[in-house]
Amino acid sequence: LTSLIASPVASAAPSVASAQRDVDRLRTLAAEKFEAANEANIRIKQLEKESTALVAKEAVLKEQLNASSEILARIAIANFQGHGFGKTVDLMFSADPTQYLSDASVLEIISRGYSQELQQFTRNKQKVEASRYVVSDKTELLKREKLRLNKEVASARAALAKAEKILKSLKKEDRERLALQEAARENKILSDSKKYAASYSGDNTRGSIALKYALKQIGDIYVWAAAGPTRWDCSGLTMRAYQTAGVSLPHSSRIQVRYGKPVSYNSLKPGDLLFFGKPISHVSMYMGGGKMVHAPRPGKRVEVINITKRFGSKPFVGARRL
Repeated sequence: LTSLIASPVASAAPSVASAQRDVDRLRTLAAEKFEAANEANIRIKQLEKESTALVAKEAVLKEQLNASSEILARIAIANFQGHGFGKTVDLMFSADPTQYLSDASVLEIISRGYSQELQQFTRNKQKVEASRYVVSDKTELLKREKLRLNKEVASARAALAKAEKILKSLKKEDRERLALQEAARENKILSDSKKYAASYSGDNTRGSIALKYALKQIGDIYVWAAAGPTRWDCSGLTMRAYQTAGVSLPHSSRIQVRYGKPVSYNSLKPGDLLFFGKPISHVSMYMGGGKMVHAPRPGKRVEVINITKRFGSKPFVGARRL
């Protein structure tokens, strides 16, 4: 980008054509990063759910450990005072006696006559220690996923900022001309997309029901992490479309690819999900007739375009039928 903005001889604005190419590329890059962020968001939610469950489980284990610990401690007191356990009921209600358990000789005495209680204490202690390790591991994973999320979002916003910088570097008249050209291009795509959508009748299969919903969103703008009702990103659109057909999908193209069954490029049916990129960073929905509907990237709207085996720089990597 540096070579486009400045040269060693004189500062010069990029040509309108090169500016448009770079702006489109950077906005597409932003969409890729946003999809990576969607996956990180889902992982964070799952890890938070698992962590909450583990903390609750650990609290129960600690209660069990404290209960078995206190039983052993009171048994120890009774033995040390030379009384039978049954004759020292009053000791069962004395102030915290758990300090006795730190003495090896106490545990030895206990183990002679109360091996079952000692075994339970040991099992509870091991469970608590194991639980602490698991909670610690989950916490570390959560931290890493949050860092990853922040990194992907920052990268996406940086790409959009670079695109904006390129536009601002153009002369005013060139910037206005570019805006008019882009508007004309998008209006043509919108007009054609509405015609394609109106021509689709479909049936009552899951794929067709989902596709009809997606086609109703033609013209809605792309917004990262949006899933309706008037703003969408690529996986938000497919997620909500299939929800209307009774299928629950996560808000991530990288995870949606694990659902349904794989279908070949030559066997596509309306409603099949199409995945692009390595790693996957875009999902669209096959319409039939060599067309697909999708929410492409920042700066664009939900549209119908020709399907190819390469969407921009992203190769087609597979299709799934739900």
